[in-house]
Amino acid sequence: MAGVTDRPFRQLCRALGAGLAVSEMVSSNALVWGSEKTRRRIDHAGEDEPVSVQIAGADPAMMASAARFNAAQGAQIIDINMGCPAKKVCNVMAGSALLQDEALVGRILDAVVAAVDVPVTLKIRTGWDPAHRNAQRIAAIAEQAGIQALAVHGRTRACGYRGEAEHETVRAIKAAVSIPVIANGDITSPRKAAEVLRYTQADAVMIGRAAQGRPWLFREIIHYLATGESLPSPALAEIGRILTGHINTLYDFYGEYTGVRVARKHIAWYSKGQPGGNRFRQQINQAESPEEQLRHVRDYFTMLIEQKALAA
Repeated sequence: MAGVTDRPFRQLCRALGAGLAVSEMVSSNALVWGSEKTRRRIDHAGEDEPVSVQIAGADPAMMASAARFNAAQGAQIIDINMGCPAKKVCNVMAGSALLQDEALVGRILDAVVAAVDVPVTLKIRTGWDPAHRNAQRIAAIAEQAGIQALAVHGRTRACGYRGEAEHETVRAIKAAVSIPVIANGDITSPRKAAEVLRYTQADAVMIGRAAQGRPWLFREIIHYLATGESLPSPALAEIGRILTGHINTLYDFYGEYTGVRVARKHIAWYSKGQPGGNRFRQQINQAESPEEQLRHVRDYFTMLIEQKALAA
């Protein structure tokens, strides 16, 4: 979710019901901590607590330094990424590539837990590839190291995002450890969230890609878990208001030039599946100013609302 879960998106998801929103991945390489990208990723101004910052790397000492650095910047939870399947991350033996070396996993976890006084959590996949699903052993190592919660994506690194996530591994891990376990992967609806929680007995679910362009999914899940009833889908007018508010916060956070460009992918996600979406996205991608981009958004949602009224 790097490039997606920036502060504006985290704040929006929290406002719409998410219990915790973890930051974009911050490298353990101190050489990049002064970069503009990293400065944005560690900007938590006005963010709801607890502030959780995810760090990534393969060297125990560097990871410990990164944990201390982020705790000093306001992180109240340090989350270690051992789940990212991206090649540029795995090629430097970080992210889910670490699952190949259980001894190194243990050294990293021990170093980070010892480095900070705040809770440390961990995100993993089920293993490196389907022939090497070692998440249960990693979970035991994590519990021994003092990790406070474990999130498990139900695919191996080799699987990427192909196929359907399996939650049998999460179920087995939950039965074997005493720390909180969070299920992740293909949880795209309130009903699926309830099914996964019931099957795995996990303590929580983690939502990633399913919230892109649909941040109200969190309130829908909360309502369904509490009542067993489905909330109606948000009206087009509300979607338009949420989107407009979201992209305005992107302009404020990134500045106009970068904000317009970052907003493009979010606008595309919000408009996915809507009539005339392709033409609308072309307009959005060609817009060079906030005013032009916002005008296209307003015009598009006005058109959608009018079309729906005529069809009623």
